[in-house]
Amino acid sequence: MAEEPAEIRRGRGQALIDLAREDLELYGVGELEERIEALQAEIARSRAQMQRKQAGRAAADALFSKRD
Repeated sequence: MAEEPAEIRRGRGQALIDLAREDLELYGVGELEERIEALQAEIARSRAQMQRKQAGRAAADALFSKRD
């Protein structure tokens, strides 16, 4: 039995690069509105993740900072 070839792993951020290169002329107004909503949701998700990371960093800094 032949094994299926493994999927090629895409680089980090490659999906965003591919998305930015997409030809928007092919979309209708409604589709563009849906695309904008999806992108705004992704921005909100990215910001929430960034805030979690900043909070974790602040907690670590507070824990390991020098105390006089």
